[in-house]
Amino acid sequence: MKNPKVLNRGYVILGAILIQLALGAIYAWSVFTPALKSEGWSSENTQWVFAVGLASFAIVMVFAGKRLKAWGPQTLTWLGGIILGAGYLLAGLTGGSNFTALLLLIGLVGGAGIGLAYVVPIAVGMRWFPDKKGMITGLAVAGFGFGAMLWVKLAGSWGHLIENLGLSNTFTIYGIAFALMVIVGGLWMKFPPKDWKPEGFQEKQMQQSSGEKESKEFTSSEMLRNPSFYLIFLTFVFSAGAGLMSIGLMKLYPMQALMESGIREEAASAISGTAMAVFFCLANGLGRILWGMISDKFGRKRSIALMTAIQGVTVILFSFMAGNVALLYIGATLIGFNFGGNFALFPTITADIFGARNVGQNYPFVFLAYGVGGILGPILGGKMGDLNNFSMAFTVSGIAVLIGTLMIIFVKKPVS
Repeated sequence: MKNPKVLNRGYVILGAILIQLALGAIYAWSVFTPALKSEGWSSENTQWVFAVGLASFAIVMVFAGKRLKAWGPQTLTWLGGIILGAGYLLAGLTGGSNFTALLLLIGLVGGAGIGLAYVVPIAVGMRWFPDKKGMITGLAVAGFGFGAMLWVKLAGSWGHLIENLGLSNTFTIYGIAFALMVIVGGLWMKFPPKDWKPEGFQEKQMQQSSGEKESKEFTSSEMLRNPSFYLIFLTFVFSAGAGLMSIGLMKLYPMQALMESGIREEAASAISGTAMAVFFCLANGLGRILWGMISDKFGRKRSIALMTAIQGVTVILFSFMAGNVALLYIGATLIGFNFGGNFALFPTITADIFGARNVGQNYPFVFLAYGVGGILGPILGGKMGDLNNFSMAFTVSGIAVLIGTLMIIFVKKPVS
């Protein structure tokens, strides 16, 4: 009986990656911003759609976590895919460039669809892979980072969808694709049978080798009364906010900095597009997998402290890197790699500290930090951009991330 279950674990990974490829659409938003600015949008307005999408994503994910047991992972996934697809489809059908329509349909509705589906692969994956929580969580969310590269390149230099078909048709095509991918991936989103464990798995041995105490399952209300929750939460706010601000500006700011260093507009656009769509996005996907694997070996707290320390320094230095092609690519790679690590490390530290069985209900509360960071980071970047002071936004964000490095050190497992 065990072999088929082990085989099914592979399908869980496949379904999770397919789902997350579609959900990564939110990170492709920057490819639409130049076309929207040519339609008369301000830098701040482009970031408002992105910020509302992130906030909707995070808030709805709390609701999804509460409904996971009642509705089941498959139903929740399918509902999220349909809502995400409908948001983009309707955005396309309403013209593709109206600020209010895109704010509501791509920001609010699309973000809600992502929030409904996102928690499922994480919760399902940890149940099937209790022996490799960091690795499976990294794999489960890696598609989110790689998906951004896919959708950016299809809309831009690979598929030329925006150039050839316009914003409206591009949104319509994406809406259909997102819905289909999430629905297919949802076919494998099922929890293992009760008390199932992979062959040879010994939970106490795993805890001893990783230095973890015996796990107790904390309810969401118990977690919210514990100081460690708030230390984890704020660290995530600062780390996510810096990364999300960088995503929103990875096209506009380097393009401006490169032009100021003497590079022609067309070349600067191509270079900054490559920084986002290739270096940042590839590193974002790889960071999710590799940081997850690193944390399985060295522990979550150490891994988060190292990741945020590198990220804080890189974000501060990015103002000096953006105008040089080689340094821009290095900076985009490091920011993307560490930003991706958030999505492998914060679910797993939530499971380690507050229990793996309830992570589907508990992690959405931690993930609200992503929504807070998604408002503070991009809006800071947009306002500073309109004031032509991008460097201040990166400096402030980098310092905040380093504060998070100090905070995570004080996280402790609650006494049972």
